[in-house]
Amino acid sequence: MTKTLYERLGGRDGISQIVDDTVEAHMNNPAVNARFLPYKEQPEKLAVIKQHTIEFFSAGSGGPPIYNGKDMVTAHKGMNISPAEYMHVIDDIFIALDKNSISEDAKNEVLAILWSLKGMIVSQ
Repeated sequence: MTKTLYERLGGRDGISQIVDDTVEAHMNNPAVNARFLPYKEQPEKLAVIKQHTIEFFSAGSGGPPIYNGKDMVTAHKGMNISPAEYMHVIDDIFIALDKNSISEDAKNEVLAILWSLKGMIVSQ
C-alpha cells in the first residue's frame, strides 16, 4: 500500500514544521523577505497565514479536506508577485523540505503541485 504525499510529508505535524521552516527561510531571503518581514509585527495575521497554508497543503496532498482560506487567485490578488519571486519561494520551500529529510519522490510531487499553482499566484 502506497502512502499518500500527506503521510510522506509527516502528516499535519510534518507539514506544520515544513511551513514554519519555509516562513523562516522567506524571512531570511533578501529576494522575498520584504513581503514577509512585516508579519513579524503582526503575529496573529502570520498565524492565520500559516494555518491556511497548512490546511491547503494538507488537503492538496491527501490529508483532511479542510481548507478555510481564500482561493489562490483571491489570496494573491494585488500582490503582483513576479516569476522570479515565485522561484525564490519555491527554493525556500525546498530548503525546508531538505531540512525535514523529505524524500526525492515526495519533493518532486511537491514541485508539481507548486508548478500547477504558479498561474494562480504570479502577476495577480
